Amino acid sequence: MDGSSDELSSRLDRLSRSRFRTRFILHENDIKYFQEKGLDNIMGHAHRFIRDRLAPANPPKDGSQTPMKGHPVFIAQHATATCCRSCLKRWHGMEKGVRLTESQIAWILELIKAWFLTQLEREQICDEDQSVRKRGDHQGMLF
Repeated sequence: MDGSSDELSSRLDRLSRSRFRTRFILHENDIKYFQEKGLDNIMGHAHRFIRDRLAPANPPKDGSQTPMKGHPVFIAQHATATCCRSCLKRWHGMEKGVRLTESQIAWILELIKAWFLTQLEREQICDEDQSVRKRGDHQGMLF
């Protein structure tokens, strides 16, 4: 897992063939949250969630530590199979019972970010420079 854009694209493509994983999309309230907080801030949330809930060798409540809704990062984690150690093992080859390394955490964050950008571009509210804007606002950038 080198975090290359080819590898990220390949992994997202593989995940997009899972009927379960494709059920997870950003909804209107998630889009509004992006517009209010911005991608960098939300990725900071993602880093804390991954560090605190997934990185330990044996996380508390593993398998149910990531809610199915309530924050865009939770949605992204389920969509990218980075929601629990079992999914990390099955989809990304990250062993259970071993603390995640910094490079593994970075990979997870890059995958989540790539998924976010795909979702936001689909909704046409993210520009090539990763600025999040209001729908229909092609002039003024929010972030």
